[in-house]
Amino acid sequence: MLSRTADSLFWLARYVERAENVARLVAVAHRMASVARSLGSAGNEWLSTLIATGCEPGFFAKYSEAAPADVVDYLVRDLDNPSSIVSCLETARANARAVRTALTADMWDALNGTWFGLRQWTERSKIDVMDFLEWIRERSQMFEGAYDSTMLRNDAWYFTRLGTFVERADCTARILDVKYYVLLPQDEGVGGALDYYQWQSILRSVSALRSYHWVYSVRLQPWLVAEFLILRPEMPRSLLSCFNEITQSLSLLADAYGGKRGECHRLAGEMHAKLRYARIETIFQTGLHEFLTEFIDRTSVLGSEISRLYLA
Repeated sequence: MLSRTADSLFWLARYVERAENVARLVAVAHRMASVARSLGSAGNEWLSTLIATGCEPGFFAKYSEAAPADVVDYLVRDLDNPSSIVSCLETARANARAVRTALTADMWDALNGTWFGLRQWTERSKIDVMDFLEWIRERSQMFEGAYDSTMLRNDAWYFTRLGTFVERADCTARILDVKYYVLLPQDEGVGGALDYYQWQSILRSVSALRSYHWVYSVRLQPWLVAEFLILRPEMPRSLLSCFNEITQSLSLLADAYGGKRGECHRLAGEMHAKLRYARIETIFQTGLHEFLTEFIDRTSVLGSEISRLYLA
């Protein structure tokens, strides 16, 4: 496969996943802010969301303060923000058009249908934000279902799958870090109604509230929520589950290209082993925020190393 085709498939999947992930982050901020208001508490949910998405510098170059309406507009449909939902889907479609023949008909229909629907949403003078975010999640999952059920299991599928899970791992770490460190740095446990519903919002944002209760059968505990989103392999958005997929895809790519391996294989294997054998008690002792920050940084390096070996 040509490197430019692999690059377009990798980033196509990343941008579709990123659009869904930004939608999840905005939704959790919206829920947290609503709960805080109803309980008479003032938090910095919107500022923390900007930090988590990595959009803080660009936002404050344009605005003076993190007003909710401005944050939502910047993260949802501002074309000056390359990580806004609209920008991500525009870029994803551009990548798809560049490799149209490498896509299945179902993949193209899912993505193109999303693009046309997006134009209808953004042309409205007023939209229900939560309805729009839910629509974005549904369309992203439709695209993932399309490629997962219709692509040949060859290098095109490996690169697409790799893009999805590199992006997903990054977002799960960011969502968890929003609550634990940035949003309420003074909070050490689930001690009240506000705290309980914020942790509940975190699990809802990754579609994991019911799954959490199925696995643990207890009320929400911060260390169990962290364990669930970091170390549980049966949770499909956990860091360990994502790296199960990443290492498998990289291994299949190595086999497909004559056994050639590079720094991305070593780094992915190291990160996978660290997650596989970690204990949540040790992570908390050394600092959850520090663990997540290092993970986000190393995931970024992993993406660069994948590009260096396969996509450059």
